[in-house]
Amino acid sequence: MQYSDWNGANQQWQLVRVGGTTQPPAGTFTNPVVWQDFADGDIIRVGDTYYYSASNMHYSPGAPILRSYDLVNWEYAGHSVPRLDFDSAAYDLGGSRAYVKGVFASTLNYRRSNGTYYWIGCVEYNRTYVYTASAVDGAWSKRARINNCYYDAGLLIDDDDTMYVAYGNTTISVAQLSADGLSQVRAQQVFQTPSSVGTLEGARFYKRGGYYYIWLTRPANGQYVLRSTSPFGPYEMRQVLLDMPGPISGGGVPHQGGLVQTQAGDWYYMSFVDAFPGGRVPALAPISWSSDGWPTVQTVNGGWGATYPKPNISTTRTVQPMTANDTFTGTRLGPRWEWNHNPDDTRWSLSNGLRLQTATVTNDLYNARNTLTHRVQGPASTATVELDYSTMRDGDRSGLAMLRDSSAWIGIRRDNGQTRVVMTNGLTMGSGWTTTGTGTEAASAGISGGRIWLRARADVRPGAGRQATFSYSTDGTNFTALGPGFTLNNAWQFYPGYRYAMFNYATQALGGSVTVKRFQMTAP
Repeated sequence: MQYSDWNGANQQWQLVRVGGTTQPPAGTFTNPVVWQDFADGDIIRVGDTYYYSASNMHYSPGAPILRSYDLVNWEYAGHSVPRLDFDSAAYDLGGSRAYVKGVFASTLNYRRSNGTYYWIGCVEYNRTYVYTASAVDGAWSKRARINNCYYDAGLLIDDDDTMYVAYGNTTISVAQLSADGLSQVRAQQVFQTPSSVGTLEGARFYKRGGYYYIWLTRPANGQYVLRSTSPFGPYEMRQVLLDMPGPISGGGVPHQGGLVQTQAGDWYYMSFVDAFPGGRVPALAPISWSSDGWPTVQTVNGGWGATYPKPNISTTRTVQPMTANDTFTGTRLGPRWEWNHNPDDTRWSLSNGLRLQTATVTNDLYNARNTLTHRVQGPASTATVELDYSTMRDGDRSGLAMLRDSSAWIGIRRDNGQTRVVMTNGLTMGSGWTTTGTGTEAASAGISGGRIWLRARADVRPGAGRQATFSYSTDGTNFTALGPGFTLNNAWQFYPGYRYAMFNYATQALGGSVTVKRFQMTAP
């Protein structure tokens, strides 16, 4: 058997083999701790609860938050941005669109003096918004717009309750906020990245032992840290990691993310790993501090460990699984769900299932409103949708898609009073995220009865050539494959990974609807 043991002389975890088995021991965890697309993370602890805030670009609601009680097991908790209310019709698919805009590299923190959570993020490189809430899973409110871009922001609340934001790309600055945290008092450049390093961004801001630390990433293969005795510098720089082997076969170097201290005083680093076509997924590693106050990632055989001992956190609290089985019986959608752009709230409802009325007349899925998405669970998972299509109208299209800048779907077409189940591929976007292909029907079969089960299985292990396959059933038990395998795009430029997406749009006229009775995602 192998187990991890801390080697103090070499400042790394080393694997120790005992006997003939390679099973990990009890009391360990495996990276990635969440194999779903949660990039640009900020991580905090409030009491005995950990929160992780991430990017989600053009998906709504924005700024998803995960919750954990042990740093290893996570659940969906909420969103800091209830709606992408960013002064642009593009976020409503109102004649233009906002793909790969919206929420990225924002920051989350908790201010104990007033019991308030703050989310701060720059949108479209020219303005910053501040949202607040008294509970992560409660009601968030947009409180302020600051006409300065806090690019890749990191929020620090100092010992004297002063709020500071570190931000920038290559040129790193610090802003001091007003007493209420809703406006800027002062901003100053504090560091210029040496040309030998290149680009530094992704700021996170901390204070420890009298020092201020700005945690910075070199995309997408390095991590650096700045240190000063004043929030406004001067700062000195150290390299934390560069080209460190990651914990996912075929994946990238762990980088960006943030630091958090446990109740026991231990420190951990939650980074993300590029793992396309699935996206960028969180990985956890212990941090140690040198006697002179610099952080070091504890490694396994010179790399970011695929396995580490679990954090020393005692808790009896549990979390809901990241995989889903939703019958849509509540009064609102759970935090695992995000719409592709803002939805038209007059054209969907929850009542004995998720009712999706057609909200757009289009032949382009990328322009269709009220497409509801769920992240794909890696390394492979299967999504199954039970769909009542009995109230579709001629020209309507409804189904289950693998959604990204290259997409495919299985679903129902209703034309001239007849319904068919079809597999459609060839939905594509170009480099400017405009549609270059609206899809080609690759296979079909006649269907009747008003109810169908649609299934997509996705292999999102990092690398080229990964595929999704589609099938359908008329009884929920026996499934028939439909169409060829769909090759998933693993290019990073679109940023979000593939999602399962449920849609219903019209090509002729509004008025039709479908009801999703159940969504289930399973992983081996």
